[in-house]
Amino acid sequence: MKKRSAVVKRKTTETDISVDLLIDGRGRSSVDTGIPFLDHMLTLLAKHGLFDLKLKARGDLEVDIHHTNEDIGIALGHALSEALGDKKGIRRYGSFAVPMDEALIRCTLDISGRPSLFIKKFPGVRLSRQPQYTFDDAVDLLRSFCQHSGINMHIGVLAGTDTHHIVEGIFKALAKALDMAVAYDPRVKGVPSTKGKL
Repeated sequence: MKKRSAVVKRKTTETDISVDLLIDGRGRSSVDTGIPFLDHMLTLLAKHGLFDLKLKARGDLEVDIHHTNEDIGIALGHALSEALGDKKGIRRYGSFAVPMDEALIRCTLDISGRPSLFIKKFPGVRLSRQPQYTFDDAVDLLRSFCQHSGINMHIGVLAGTDTHHIVEGIFKALAKALDMAVAYDPRVKGVPSTKGKL
């Protein structure tokens, strides 16, 4: 079976990012973004998705984390899209719910080639103060990731009051849903679409 991997380098006047991704890995990672909480989230993504990931980012963190955070989403999305190639034989869809203490997160996605991100916070969900990495920061990264990987993603924050738990639950649910969607199904012949292309 062909090795599904990609190396992506993205350099701008604001950031310098390299991503080395192996889809069919063992969950090994080496992540250094300069944003400790994001390092933790991307390590979780690799571990629970069983992807091997090496990611290094340098950005203008003296301004704020926005450019680095968003560009990591772009580079990671490009890497996934490149590693998937023509997408022949994959399941395409994935959905998983993760409880994280008081938080409950559901991620449902389609590797459709039509990128979009929809997030719904259910009644009763409250966001605590998390100055290092906010819920909105996570949304910014995921939106860039979806746009550049061609994924249609729906995230439901069904419960939660601690932003750390909510964001961690999002990355874990994404990892499991993505692992499901990129998996090969021996019954799928060619691309899983009646259009013949994703």
